[in-house]
Amino acid sequence: MPIYEYKCPNCGNVSEVWQKSFEESTELCEKCGDKMKKVISQNTFLLKGAGWYVTDYGTKARKKGE
Repeated sequence: MPIYEYKCPNCGNVSEVWQKSFEESTELCEKCGDKMKKVISQNTFLLKGAGWYVTDYGTKARKKGE
């Protein structure tokens, strides 16, 4: 289940919520009670392990199958 980030437009309070992507947002600010807006935040997706190297992509030798 993804984590969504919400920010209150009134007081600036930010919170994170675990919810399904199709669920309707009903988040209210803990500080002022105003309705919070969903924030698009930077993801932290990172591939690690053997075979995931930036230098492997786009080389001419790799395209030729060498």
